Amino acid sequence: MPALIQQSSFRRLNVKPLHPTFGAEIEDVNLTDVSDETFQEISAAMAKYGFCIFRNTGLDDTSHVEFSRRFGDLDDIRPYMTGGRKPRYDYYELFDAGNVDNDGNVLVVDSARHHYGRGNSFFHVDSSFNPRRSSYSLLRAAILPPPNTGGNTEFADTRSAFETLPKELQDRLINNDYVGVHSLHHSRKRGSPEYFADLNPLDYNMHRHRICQIHEPSGRRNLYIGSHMRHIEGLSDLESWELVWSLMGWATRPENTVSVEWKNQGDLIIWDNTAVMHRAAGGSFEGKHVRDLRRTTVHDASSTAWGLNEQKDSRPGFNSNGKEQISL
Repeated sequence: MPALIQQSSFRRLNVKPLHPTFGAEIEDVNLTDVSDETFQEISAAMAKYGFCIFRNTGLDDTSHVEFSRRFGDLDDIRPYMTGGRKPRYDYYELFDAGNVDNDGNVLVVDSARHHYGRGNSFFHVDSSFNPRRSSYSLLRAAILPPPNTGGNTEFADTRSAFETLPKELQDRLINNDYVGVHSLHHSRKRGSPEYFADLNPLDYNMHRHRICQIHEPSGRRNLYIGSHMRHIEGLSDLESWELVWSLMGWATRPENTVSVEWKNQGDLIIWDNTAVMHRAAGGSFEGKHVRDLRRTTVHDASSTAWGLNEQKDSRPGFNSNGKEQISL
C-alpha cells in the first residue's frame, strides 16, 4: 500500500493536502522573511508531500533566488549562454520556464524555443540528464495568462508508484538494480520529432542514474524515471522499451497524479525531483497570452546525487546539429 498522508503536526504552517498520498497547498507564508523554525517545517513538508504550492508569496527575482539558496547550491544557465546569447533576467540562477521571447513578446508557436519546450509536456524530473541531478525545483509565476486558458503544472507521485507496483516487479527492480540512461536530446526530439528530425541523441553524452532508489528525506523507495530516460542499461531495445513504458504508464495513472492551477502572480511551487515527476500542461493561452514562469533548481546533495557519473561539471547545453542554441 502507498504511504497515505496522515494528519499533519505542523505548528507554523497551514497545510492543506491535495491528494491522499502526496502534494499540499500551504497558505499564509511570507517567503521573503522565513524564520529558521518555519524553514525547518517547510523542509519537513517537502519530505512528506513531495511538492507544495505556496500562494501569494511576495517573491520577486531577488528574493526568489535568495530563498532558494536555503535549500542548497543552485544550478545556473551558464552552459546554455553560448553564441552571444544574453539571459533574460539579472540572475543566472533563474531558468526561463515561460513563453516569452527576448523582446517580451509571446513565443510564436512554430519558433525554435516552442519546439524545444514541447518536451516539457511529458512527465519528467529536472536535470536527470546531468551528471549531478537536482533535488528541489522552485517555480514562480511572474505573469499568468487569463483564467481558464490552461497552463497548469501536473505532478506524479513516484514514491507511491513504486509502493503500488506488483510485488514481482518490485523484486525485479530491486534485484537487478537497473540503471536508467538519461538524455536531454532524447526528450527534446521526442517532444518535436519532425523539427528535430536530424538530431541523433546517441551523438551526445548521456548520464546514468539508478532507477530504484531510497528517497533519503523520507526513507521511502522511489522510482527515478521520466521522459529524459532514453533506455535502461543492459537490456535489449525491446526489453528496455517495454520496462520504461510499463513504469511510466504505472506512475502516471490518473489516480497517481495531481494538476495544480496557477492562480496569482507570486504563487510558487516547490517540488522534489527525487520524489515526484512533473509536466507542463498546455492550453488555449499558447501563442496568445504571456505565461512567464521562472525557476530555480537546487543541486542534489544526497548520497546518490551523482548517480554512476564522473563527479565533474559537464552539464549538456542544447545545440542540435545547427539548430538555434536554446536555454533551458
